[in-house]
Amino acid sequence: MKQLARSDTLREKVEELSGQNVFACYQCGMCSAGCPLSEEMDLLPHQVVRGLQLEDWTVMESNTMWICASCLTCEARCPHGVDLACVMEAMRQLYLRKSLDHIAIDKLTTEEIARLPQIALVASFRKKTG
Repeated sequence: MKQLARSDTLREKVEELSGQNVFACYQCGMCSAGCPLSEEMDLLPHQVVRGLQLEDWTVMESNTMWICASCLTCEARCPHGVDLACVMEAMRQLYLRKSLDHIAIDKLTTEEIARLPQIALVASFRKKTG
């Protein structure tokens, strides 16, 4: 993924958009242990935060930010109150600002469209397209 302007690091941009300090996380893993969707994620929530701490741009290619349901279980379990749902939303915003869509309606088959609940389609397009 194309990087941000030189003066902005990935971490700084995510912190600015989310209002969260990613260095408040000390990698206890409570967020990942409580996440109801962690089985579907390629990186666990605490691993995404660690990637942000290390300026690892590969976290932006992870499916974790798209899978996050923003249920706030992670924030409730976090001993430092880091709101990972806000962090994931900030990451989605950064991704979409590059005009890169995560899902394309023209790639969905008629069977997939018929099988999926309409609310899931609407929510997905709002969340995953620029």
